[in-house]
Amino acid sequence: MEKWSLTALADGLLSRALNASSRRNMRTIDGGRPHLLYQSVIALACGQRIEEHDHPGEATVQVLRGRVRVTAGDDTTDVSTGQLLIVPDVRHSVTALEDAALLLTVAKRTIPTPANRMNPDLPDSYQRHHQRGRRRWPVNAPLP
Repeated sequence: MEKWSLTALADGLLSRALNASSRRNMRTIDGGRPHLLYQSVIALACGQRIEEHDHPGEATVQVLRGRVRVTAGDDTTDVSTGQLLIVPDVRHSVTALEDAALLLTVAKRTIPTPANRMNPDLPDSYQRHHQRGRRRWPVNAPLP
């Protein structure tokens, strides 16, 4: 079993984000490529934005610090510290209205990949994602 202090992690990441040239920081605390469920804490300085994207499964966002605005399709909502948002299955973006830290939880969908389309040198999740022609989930991409 592994135990995390989300409060301490959020505060640490937010402190680093405020001093980083990218004005953001993140850490995956559970899961990743080989897992169906993953969780990441994301810190954004006020005004920073995660551009419009879709996600590889069902997702929730819990705001640990600050306030963010989530735009999904034609719907926009502000989410504050302590609130949980179930992210709709449409393209969406996130903007930090204040310095913010959030817990992103994603339960990835499983889509079988035909054997003749598999590259044995790449993880299955990577292949499925790139065969659909989608960009990588932006919060997992390296920060500039």
